[in-house]
Amino acid sequence: MKFVAQIAALSLLGASAAAAQPVGEAPRWSLAIHGGAGVIERTSLTPEQDAAYRAALQKALDVGSAVLAEGGEALDAVQAAIQVMEDEPLFNAGRGAVFTAEGRNELDAAVMNGRDLTAGAVAGLTTTRHPIAAARAVMERSPHVMLIGPGADAFAASQNLEQVEPAWFFTQRRWDQLIRALTEQGLPIPSRPADAPSSDAPGAQASGAPPLDERKFGTVGAVALDAQGRLAAGTSTGGMTAKRWGRVGDVPIIGAGTYASNADGCAVSATGSGEYFIRSTVARDICRRTAEGASVQAAADAEIAEVGAIGGDGGVIVMGRDGAVAFALNTSGMYRAEAGSMRADRVAIYADEDR
Repeated sequence: MKFVAQIAALSLLGASAAAAQPVGEAPRWSLAIHGGAGVIERTSLTPEQDAAYRAALQKALDVGSAVLAEGGEALDAVQAAIQVMEDEPLFNAGRGAVFTAEGRNELDAAVMNGRDLTAGAVAGLTTTRHPIAAARAVMERSPHVMLIGPGADAFAASQNLEQVEPAWFFTQRRWDQLIRALTEQGLPIPSRPADAPSSDAPGAQASGAPPLDERKFGTVGAVALDAQGRLAAGTSTGGMTAKRWGRVGDVPIIGAGTYASNADGCAVSATGSGEYFIRSTVARDICRRTAEGASVQAAADAEIAEVGAIGGDGGVIVMGRDGAVAFALNTSGMYRAEAGSMRADRVAIYADEDR
């Protein structure tokens, strides 16, 4: 995928990537990302933890912005930003993903091209370093939309996507969360993976990691508009701590956790209690609302209200065809950030942070 060469040649541009344009012109590009929504309160994060999350979000925003500022495609920017977060142990995606009840990391991801409604998704990956890259490969190099389990990893390997040992995804913080969850549920605790690093090994603990009673959903995602007016969305997750029976959430379900349509004028990535987002077909319904004339913020707010009405928690990020960004959540926080060619970067965590 061509963005790989682009990223290798680009420095992290940060806010300087958003070159100012004359007032009144449409933005050349726009990007928004999230790192999960949930019970995230100022009292639950130390200043160091708050700073660590903001720095991680800024890093992903910088990489995605660099692609767009150089004239790259929305799909490339979405993938680039998400891959940064998949490698960041603070988030529940890729390295740092939560564990299943059997003590495994099983990873899901999806990507969608708003220009032509092509989409790709994967579920239950265990050896592919970047699930979002596998999802894009499914979209572009296979006749399918979704692949699952060992077959999905085998396909990714056949496409020369980087494969790693399962221990690559292990973090002590997530293992401790699993033990606590299983203990509370009265379920057996699996043996520690034989190839897992020791608890004091470098990288075993995520720098700035919140306390173990953290109850956020750490799914990551990105939505983008490029200079050619193309929209794209992508999402990646490790799912739920102690999930059982091969559970799959909303992230790889096109129309639930991920959707993009230029015709409808929106791109969506969701995070939260996946079962409710599936039942509400959240991402597709937001785009239906924008197609009917709602602003991206109004569409996002209305959909999250409906999710809440049936008992679901979480949030969404939405990108409009005009570059407008919407964040909507019914929780106390969502790790999120935005950038654009006509505005300064913005990184936020708590629900009451002003736009």
